[in-house]
Amino acid sequence: MVQERIKTYIEGFDEKMNGGIPRGHNILILGEPGTMKSSVAFYIIFKNAQMNNLKGAYITLEQSREGLLDHIATMGLNFNEVKDNISLVDLSLIRKNLDKLGQQTWAQIFKMYAQNLKKNMDYDILVLDTLPVLELLANFAEPRNDLFHLFEWLKELDSTTILISEMSQSARDFGKYGEDFLADGIIHLTMENVDGVTIQRRIRCVKMRSTNHSPDYYTLLYGDGEFQVTRVITEKTEF
Repeated sequence: MVQERIKTYIEGFDEKMNGGIPRGHNILILGEPGTMKSSVAFYIIFKNAQMNNLKGAYITLEQSREGLLDHIATMGLNFNEVKDNISLVDLSLIRKNLDKLGQQTWAQIFKMYAQNLKKNMDYDILVLDTLPVLELLANFAEPRNDLFHLFEWLKELDSTTILISEMSQSARDFGKYGEDFLADGIIHLTMENVDGVTIQRRIRCVKMRSTNHSPDYYTLLYGDGEFQVTRVITEKTEF
């Protein structure tokens, strides 16, 4: 049986993952600041809305909706083309009114919005920007156990979920509380100093369940509204 997949539409990258992300997977997109994690995540829902008429929901806990729309425009993407298929939800507005939260926890608030959006628009892809902020705001009493139940709950949404996370360049683990084990897939973005001056963005699929994927890094390029990957041909010079 052929498994349905969500394409990333990063030219040259889907072929490294048997055609893309298996539908229904919860995946992490992580990396250090500046690696275009949010850009890649939004690009995936944008292109799937544009090319396949799939519906996407992008929930941000940090960046304002207006800031996100400005960023989308700088990427050369026309949000008006897909506005009927993509919902941008700015939960950072709620962060400014903490006294109005009542007895609801942040995890409950996120779940409420995600469930309402699922009911109202039946999205195919859900993006959370970012998972570490949700973990911080939710103040989980038992992070590993609470995250296990969160990932199980996300599975019940019957959608493909992209969780954006942070990772320093020197870090060796892909998750602080076992997120890397809970996730069905991990896409890692990094920046490499290749000659003492030039910084190169790179991407690799660390893991993807039910997928025969390449674990190699590829150079990540963006221009004219399109992402693409090429082989890494310039290696870091040692001084």
